[in-house]
Amino acid sequence: MIEVEQKAGVVGPESGIQLKMKPKGDVFDEKYRVIAVESQCLTIRGVRSGKVLTIVNPDPETPLSAAEYPPGKLIKLSDPSAAPLN
Repeated sequence: MIEVEQKAGVVGPESGIQLKMKPKGDVFDEKYRVIAVESQCLTIRGVRSGKVLTIVNPDPETPLSAAEYPPGKLIKLSDPSAAPLN
């Protein structure tokens, strides 16, 4: 699970990263641009709201990379509670 600093979201289904947070509804309705990426941290900004979110990846075995999340990339957060159960 990803632990989020301040407000947060999910990176995307292809990343295998999940989110641990209380959904606010609108966080999943907005698109975000990648501002910065480090191996364990992704910073994004809401296109509409301008809110800056920091997503922390607690799995050091699966680092985030600038190749996967280049600055300026447009992403949409997904709600893991809406995913079908296995």
